[in-house]
Amino acid sequence: MGCDNCSYDDEKPAHDVHLTKGFWLGQTEVTQRAYSRVMSKRPSYFTGDDLPVEQVSWNEAEQYCQAIGGRLPTEAQWEYAARGATGGQTYGELGDIAWYSTNSGKTHPVAEKKPNDFGLYDMLGNVWEWTRDWYSENYYSESANRDPQGPSNGTYRVLRGGSWYYIPSNVRASYRLRIVPGVRFDGIGFRCHWEQRFP
Repeated sequence: MGCDNCSYDDEKPAHDVHLTKGFWLGQTEVTQRAYSRVMSKRPSYFTGDDLPVEQVSWNEAEQYCQAIGGRLPTEAQWEYAARGATGGQTYGELGDIAWYSTNSGKTHPVAEKKPNDFGLYDMLGNVWEWTRDWYSENYYSESANRDPQGPSNGTYRVLRGGSWYYIPSNVRASYRLRIVPGVRFDGIGFRCHWEQRFP
């Protein structure tokens, strides 16, 4: 996780993290069709069944995930999934995999860009994705290296992945954005996490 040669201190230091439990992550960001089916409302500014739902707070995102038997991913889980097997900051040429400030102007239907090698679409760009973690600027220098869960409390939650309006240099796997959990914005969405269970 993290990045030693990036511009922002809260991405440092790069460090090894061990995730000891398998998990599933939504193949796409939660769509407006899926969200409205479960929550019986459509809060998004941009409208379309296959567009990612946006303008949802952290609590609303977590409530949706719990309603379908999951929860929001931790930062560590999200970053592992975003990097894929290659482990890089991006999983291809940015224009081929992400919607961002210079190629979009709005959200786009999920899964139009190329997936990473885990088969996950839009891990970068389109909409920011809520994670479960509270934010701390210095967390990487003190976090556990096995299954980190983030700080126990805080003022901000962490968003990951960049969005349709974000500058390309920061649409990458290790970039962290802090924001108060009650914020609703047309560039913020989410995807859900499930623990991997075997029969």
